[in-house]
Amino acid sequence: MDMQTSFLDRLFESGLLIDTGIDGLYGRSGQFEEVIAAFERLIDKVGGGDGAEAMRFPPGMNRAFFEKSGYMKSFPQLAGTVHSFCGSELDHVSLLQCMEVGEDWTKGQEATDIVLTPAACYPLYPTVAKRGNLPKTGGLFDLQSYCFRHEPSKDPARQQLFRMREYVCMGTEEHVTDFRQRWMERGVEMMKAVGLEVTIDIANDPFFGRAGKMLANNQRDQNLKFELLIPITSSANPTACMSFNYHQDAFGTKWGLNLEDGSVAHTACVGFGLERIALALLHNHGLDTVDWPESVRKALWG
Repeated sequence: MDMQTSFLDRLFESGLLIDTGIDGLYGRSGQFEEVIAAFERLIDKVGGGDGAEAMRFPPGMNRAFFEKSGYMKSFPQLAGTVHSFCGSELDHVSLLQCMEVGEDWTKGQEATDIVLTPAACYPLYPTVAKRGNLPKTGGLFDLQSYCFRHEPSKDPARQQLFRMREYVCMGTEEHVTDFRQRWMERGVEMMKAVGLEVTIDIANDPFFGRAGKMLANNQRDQNLKFELLIPITSSANPTACMSFNYHQDAFGTKWGLNLEDGSVAHTACVGFGLERIALALLHNHGLDTVDWPESVRKALWG
């Protein structure tokens, strides 16, 4: 915790992150954004030739799609919903009185049809399903979105609102597992190019409750999730900066994603935690990008 707080304090002092008074909710400086923009250009350079269809969704998604996704079964502790005032003038007066005396003014708020996007790929599956069957060659999609996860922390690498860049592949089992393997190799090469030492390890998602432990064990046993780990605030517990996930036919079955021959599509994705990668670069190479090694600057800025 001390290392996390100390790095966070340094990020605040340098102006790279801006304190909002809420753990895990930060403003970013122009220099911080330049690092993310440069790394995204590197992603484009590596993945751009694959012919992915780019889509950009907002950080909120359709609540009905969110409910159907099953996210609340697995990760209720991380979800964020959007509520709004839907009352009468009298209710408004009551709300203002509550605020005046410091009481809870949110109890009269009602859930809207929007929830905060938990992962960049969640709005993609129903969107693609609406188009009908995928072609024989499957589909490849390039996504980027702010995502929300309710886990307040002093660790600057564990933010509540953060950006995720993803490539999602849909097709046969062989097609999507080859895609995942290719990106695991590319991920290591990319990080090497920007001077970051990494390890890749088997992983699991933070499933909730006792049933979640079983899901996590199954995920590990079947090698469904790998993470690319980089030390940021701890060498003993490095941070997951990329993830490589094989969903089998789970999303294909749930959303009705089928290939041309009618078979259920398998899906896989690679995710880049953009803030985490920027923090890994700043932690390893220093808080001023001007002083970074020439090879790293060349890889990012040419």
